[in-house]
Amino acid sequence: MSQFLFGAAGFVLLMVAMGLYRILRGPADADRMMAAQLIGSGGVAVLLLLSAAMEMPPIVDAALMLAILAVFASAGFVSSLAPSKPADAAEDARDVRR
Repeated sequence: MSQFLFGAAGFVLLMVAMGLYRILRGPADADRMMAAQLIGSGGVAVLLLLSAAMEMPPIVDAALMLAILAVFASAGFVSSLAPSKPADAAEDARDVRR
């Protein structure tokens, strides 16, 4: 069973490595962010598979920390796209209604 888990971890790692291409060549920032999320999710999957294959529960803690970092990265990306002032958003909404 552990050989299957190692093989699955290797396959997921290969797919994550292919996601690096999208980060380097992504046509838009959103594509790059989605690829970064893929790397975060794939990293969590690889760590969980390796934890089960090697029967080392502490690796699960590292996977959870990586998942939390991925959430903060996406929150930072979204907040960088938000308007800088709330008043600007209200003025834009009034302009649309006119």
